Amino acid sequence: MNEKKDTEIKRSSKAENILLQINSKTKLGDLRKIAKDIKKDHELAMELWSTEEFMPRLLAILIMDKKLLSQDVLNNFDKDMQIHTFDERNNLMDWLMANQLTKDKKNIALMVSWKNSPVALQRRAFWYYQARLRWTGQTPPVNTEDLLSEIGANITQEEPEVQWAMNFTAGWIGVYDEKYRARCMKIGEKTGLYKDEMVSKGCTPNYLPEFITIEINKRMNN
Repeated sequence: MNEKKDTEIKRSSKAENILLQINSKTKLGDLRKIAKDIKKDHELAMELWSTEEFMPRLLAILIMDKKLLSQDVLNNFDKDMQIHTFDERNNLMDWLMANQLTKDKKNIALMVSWKNSPVALQRRAFWYYQARLRWTGQTPPVNTEDLLSEIGANITQEEPEVQWAMNFTAGWIGVYDEKYRARCMKIGEKTGLYKDEMVSKGCTPNYLPEFITIEINKRMNN
């Protein structure tokens, strides 16, 4: 007996047409152009997300409705992201944070609650958002002292994806807040995180003493 899978996904012609526009040569800028034409379409976003493919999921994030991103939905997204490689998972969460979660007060409140989330990608989003508040030139929140205490105590025990975001936060605190600069550099010296990391030409090293020094010099020379 030849049985067909009941779970086979049937996609709309709209989704199929969009998927035909995405291939291995597609760039992030191309996805933004496609998203600009679509605008907001949460149903289509969920169809693209269901492909389980990286680039369609990035596009899905751009066109989904931020008002529908509850904690339960975001928990499910995290489970879905686990099929991807380490770098792809991080890119999906960072893309979601930048393009959706930071655009809505309710979702910002969710992110701020994720410092002790059992989900590593949510903890990453918490820390990345704290860094973003500083590098985008916004008035830093009054939590800098608490953040640095947390980083100093726990960064070496964290998951790699969270560890990077904590380090990134310390880096931008050191760049923009002279009061804490030496302390941030000392965290890098003590942990040794990313000290021997090779970086591409033009990229700033993640090792805190180097990161902070280079980024400060960039701003002084502009």
